[in-house]
Amino acid sequence: MADTVGFFGATVPTEVQMMSKHLKDLDKELFRKILKVVVSAMEGEDCSGAMADTAQHSHLSEETFSHLVSGMYELLKEALRLPTSSLKQEGFKEDLRGLRISEEFIADFANVVFGNRRSALDAVVKHQGPRLPSLEEFRWRVDVAISTSSLSRALQPSILMQMKLSDGNVHRFEVPLSKFQELRYNVALILKEMNDLEKRSILKIQD
Repeated sequence: MADTVGFFGATVPTEVQMMSKHLKDLDKELFRKILKVVVSAMEGEDCSGAMADTAQHSHLSEETFSHLVSGMYELLKEALRLPTSSLKQEGFKEDLRGLRISEEFIADFANVVFGNRRSALDAVVKHQGPRLPSLEEFRWRVDVAISTSSLSRALQPSILMQMKLSDGNVHRFEVPLSKFQELRYNVALILKEMNDLEKRSILKIQD
């Protein structure tokens, strides 16, 4: 089923579904011309002229050409957001076969995602994409309140945490032991659910 393709997540984007339908009647030479322009655009080049020229000489309707371009862009964007350690080439190809894309087109898509241009594409995506500050330092200690205005907190241990982020901000917070145990349980539950998902063949991350 197309709506269970692995690297897209739960649902295949509409743009990719529309693209896969139009690929059935597309010759390989034109496919490669469009793909080349899309990849160049993703690398940050100004491809407006090349895109217009390709569309003019493609003998495709404006709507069909638009579906092909947007679908290729969306497919590559979704694939490139995953590191190659998680997205394996054979799994990627199998996902595209689920969309009934021909083997020769699948090979060209795979060459972009796993080939020599991957590093350049990764650099552009990393530079252009929104980024959150990363964790640089994390400290914690157990504290026991001996003197407190609340009798319920007296002699009750708590976890004091401090996080230093890459943007220089420092966040300090206190977590009661009961909440820390709740957090620990929920993290363990999430990890178990992730392991269960990986055991499913369509989502399995291969070594």
